[in-house]
Order: sequence, then structure tokens, then C-alpha cells
Amino acid sequence: MLNIADTLYRWCREARPFALATVIEVSGSAPLPPGTALAVDTDGNAVGSISGGCVEGAVYELCEQVLESDETPVRASFGYSDDDAFAVGLTCGGELTVLVQRIDPTDQPHLANTLEQASDGVPLSVAQVVDGPPRLVGRTLSVLGGGSAYDGTLGSRRTDHTVADRVRALLRAGRTARVEVGGDADTCPEKLTLLVHTQAPQPRMLIFGAVDFAAALSQAGHFLGYRVTVCDARPVFATAERFPHADEVVADWPHRYLESAEVDARTVICVLTHDAKFDIPLLRSALGLPVGYVGAMGSRRTHEHRLERLREAGVPAEHLARLRSPIGLDLGAHTAEETAISITAEIIAHTNRGTGLPLSRVPGPIHGRVPADEAPAPSELLAV
Repeated sequence: MLNIADTLYRWCREARPFALATVIEVSGSAPLPPGTALAVDTDGNAVGSISGGCVEGAVYELCEQVLESDETPVRASFGYSDDDAFAVGLTCGGELTVLVQRIDPTDQPHLANTLEQASDGVPLSVAQVVDGPPRLVGRTLSVLGGGSAYDGTLGSRRTDHTVADRVRALLRAGRTARVEVGGDADTCPEKLTLLVHTQAPQPRMLIFGAVDFAAALSQAGHFLGYRVTVCDARPVFATAERFPHADEVVADWPHRYLESAEVDARTVICVLTHDAKFDIPLLRSALGLPVGYVGAMGSRRTHEHRLERLREAGVPAEHLARLRSPIGLDLGAHTAEETAISITAEIIAHTNRGTGLPLSRVPGPIHGRVPADEAPAPSELLAV
């Protein structure tokens, strides 16, 4: 639906009911991906496309039927027909499944706010129930504010929290995907299949210091879906040949590059130089930015000296508290590759509000994390 957010927002603002046809599953060489949508309003106006033309007419008629009859959401599948290649179907040989639902803007008032933000290019995700209890199919829950808040409800507080946590992970990764949640008492009792529509740029990983650890970390960051930048003030080391997994290699003073870099709440900053002339101006700037993670490499002695210099540079205590140093989790890492796993493990744990403890020591469900204000403290978990 996010591909036609502008028009849908206008229809919601006008309280105009419409039928929304969403591609919820594809296979083979179907022309458009899941999440692509076509909508028809009560005046017969249509917007969007779900197949590049192959089955638009049939889906348009289905939308009109759903609007006129006020039916519950309807599924329809379209695929290639050997008997008649030009019959309603995908002559390209693929198959797609479409969910058609009637949306009354007054029934899902949060949707107008979501579509307005989508029209403005704000990063967000919308979880749409595509399979589950009939009363919930077609319902949506939106994760906004870079993942800090959600809007809408799927029936219960625990279900909403469970879904929101799963959706945040996809928002951080910038991915649209189908996910399954629930089916057990610990998360939500009803099993739901969700299509999560995501509008988000690829998250950034900024690595400062063109060292061997940076080569391994850039590979790990690339694997996790980050857009990776390696920056170093020394041109002889900051070369694309040394960092083939980085999307960008920059030869510039780190703090100067960061001042002009585009960052957001999903950005992670890893400082691997452990050289005061680079670290102090860089961290002074980084710790004041609204980014998701700031970590710095070095021994505990280096860390203490670094904190002292940062205090002298006027960095407030609340900013210093954000610094993850020494960087990474205690995995007993020695090699550059092991250190990269240690660092990315801490980033994942911090981003997903994980404890960093072995799952064998953490009670409760593995997925579907409880709200932060209800979660036990790590010290309580260690005592289990």
C-alpha cells in the first residue's frame, strides 16, 4: 500500500471508503513484489498496479464487488494458464495471491496518520494481517518514529507488543516481508500471518579507522543489511581494494566526514582508530547525534583516558553514558573476524533490547519480547 500512499491518504482524509488489493505472495516470475497494491474508491477511481497489466481488470472487478457487498477480505490467486495463455492470468509464468479488503477510514483512524507520514517519506512499517482469525484479517498496525512508537491495535496489548517488536526488526533492515507470530500464550494466543510493508532507507554502519578489524566488520555489516561506509584520514589505507564489502570508502578526517553525513536512529557508529587525535573530536560529535549505537575500540585503560579527554572537551555525562566502550560483547574474541562478530552481536542486542545473555539463562519466549517496562533487569536474569 505504501506505493500509493499519496492517494490513499487523500481518500482517508476525505473519509472515502475504498477497496485495497494487495499482493501478499508471489512465486516464479511475477512482475511486482509483495506489498504492491491497487485501490479502487466508491466512485470507481483506481490507483496503483499489482501485475503490470496482466490481471488488473479482474482485480478491479473484484475490488468493486468487495466495495458493493461490504464483504470480508477476499483472497484470489492468479497464474499462468496452459489452456489459454491469454486468459486472465500471468503470461510471464509466475503466480501471485492478492488480498482484497474494504477499508473504511473511520474504522482504522490511525491509517490516515500512517499514510500521511509515508507520503512525506518518513521511515515506517505497516503490519497487515493477511491470515488469521477472520475478524483480524486486513487489520493493520503501524510502527513509526524510526521504530520508537506504534499506532493501531490487533486486539490485545500483548499481541500489539509482539507484532511491533517483529516489525521493528524489519524496519531497521528496510525490508518488506511476510512473518508469522503468535500461536502460544507467551506472545499472543492467536496465530497471525503478517505482511509487513516497509518504507525505509537501508540503515547505515559508519566505521572509522581503515584497519584490519574494519575489513572484517564491514563484511559482517554488509551481511546484516547495513550500507557500510569506512572512513579514515589516511588515503593510503582508505582504499576500495582493502574494503571490498564496503559500499563507500572515504579518505577524510572522521569528525569532518561525520558532520556532513546523513544519519538517523538506525545508524551505528563504530570507532576503531583508538587514536586520540581522531577519536576525541569524532566521539564528541557522534555522541550528540540521534543515532542508534556508538561504540569505540580500545583497552579499558584507553577507555578511561578517552573518557577523561571527552569530559575535558565538554561532553556531558548523559552523552558519555551512550558510549559502548570497550566495543563489543565478551565472546573471548581474538581474531579480526571474531571481533567483528563480537561487535555486531552487541549492536543486535542493543538494537533489539536483548540482554546479551545465553538464551539458556533467559526465561520466557525467545521471540516476542515483553515491553521494556515489564522486562526483568539483567541482574535479575543472572540470578535465575
